[in-house]
Amino acid sequence: MLVAVGPYGQSQPGCFDRVKMDFVMGCAIGMAAEILFGTFSCWELMGSTGKTVMQSGCTFGTFTAIRMGILC
Repeated sequence: MLVAVGPYGQSQPGCFDRVKMDFVMGCAIGMAAEILFGTFSCWELMGSTGKTVMQSGCTFGTFTAIRMGILC
């Protein structure tokens, strides 16, 4: 597999690395969105907020990783 080299000699990340990076960024964005919007809807259910934050983040991360896999 050929890897493109940038203007200063750095190599570009491979397809799998880009998918992993997109998954992590999607998880972070999904968790931040759930913290912002989810705490208002389940204020009385604060015990389950952590679980819903993780579920939302991983779901969003999975979809963004699939998107990056298609684009690769």
